[in-house]
Amino acid sequence: MRRSLWIMSALLVVIALIVSACAPPPAAPAGEQAAPAGGEEVTTQCESKDAVTLQLKWVAQSQFAGYYAAKGEGYYDDECLDVTINPGGPDIVPEQVVAGGQADFGINFVPSLLSAREQGTNLVNIAQVFERSAMREISWKDSAIATPADLAGQKVAVWFGGNEFELLATLAKYGIDKDTGVELVQQPFDMNLLLERQVVAAAAMTYNELAQVLETTDPATGDLYQLDQLNIIDFNEEGTAMLQDGVFTTEEWLADEQHQDIAVRFLRASFRGWMFCRDNVDACVDYVLEQGPALPRGHQTWMMNEVNKLIWPSTAGIGQMDADLFTQTAEIAQQYGIIQSPPSAGAYVTDYAKAALEGIEGDTMGADYQPIEVTLTPGGQ
Repeated sequence: MRRSLWIMSALLVVIALIVSACAPPPAAPAGEQAAPAGGEEVTTQCESKDAVTLQLKWVAQSQFAGYYAAKGEGYYDDECLDVTINPGGPDIVPEQVVAGGQADFGINFVPSLLSAREQGTNLVNIAQVFERSAMREISWKDSAIATPADLAGQKVAVWFGGNEFELLATLAKYGIDKDTGVELVQQPFDMNLLLERQVVAAAAMTYNELAQVLETTDPATGDLYQLDQLNIIDFNEEGTAMLQDGVFTTEEWLADEQHQDIAVRFLRASFRGWMFCRDNVDACVDYVLEQGPALPRGHQTWMMNEVNKLIWPSTAGIGQMDADLFTQTAEIAQQYGIIQSPPSAGAYVTDYAKAALEGIEGDTMGADYQPIEVTLTPGGQ
């Protein structure tokens, strides 16, 4: 009888050890669970993985490289997550996808989230990955458009449908009426209007359309256009920038304590992915290219480098919301009718991003970050 009791006790100890070894890592809201950053190899055994779906704002490209890197480097595996990354497109609205339950997390510009929230979807930003806006208005240096004030009375291209508000806020700052003081032109999703000099200025994202111009041959010289041939209006410097790629979910999803734990783990792994991309540009471009994007390696490398500049250096650590920039974004959104009233309480929360940050070993601020030099080629090859 005593021998049977001893055997039973031994079996219980073994079972307890197995269960302990297979348990997923804790969310560590107080920083108890530390996950190495960068490319350090981590072996984590999970009894099971939590399935998570991320809905991107646009098609696969280096704008989202950190998430692909987190998957490829095994950071989501380290957090016992099975993450599906769904590309976006012109007919996909991430807010609708997440609100409808087809994805747990989404990526989009903050003004779009605020608009959807005001319409009753209860979306909430849980991490602000891009600290700076990539939106610019660019012109030829020989056109003498050196400052926003010079746009008065000129023909200016911009994307409508939600992308025009940084420009409109800047025009207003300089006393230029958007209806009578300037001729605004609907810009297609290319730079032909500027390249053909049909407008004096056009909108450009630093990581995409700016490169399109610099990947084009100047017929006057036979060489590619250069940055010193352009004047660039930076809305960050003008104080009229609006926050862009943030991570969001719904208040209803976060009401589940298990989901709160998943949110911290997802953000922790994603932040590590972006840290990896900061330090390993070429490897992250490889991860993007594995997705079969339309844009080639040269262009994706430029994009990766420019996206890094939007994140690093990070004032308070990657993913942390700047309250002043949120207020600036919301005020511009209300000024131009994106939202009718100031955002309700809870439009963003910081708990999950802070908890994720505390669980990361390594440089989460990138204070010494330096971009790489990218040499563009015709067509971005």
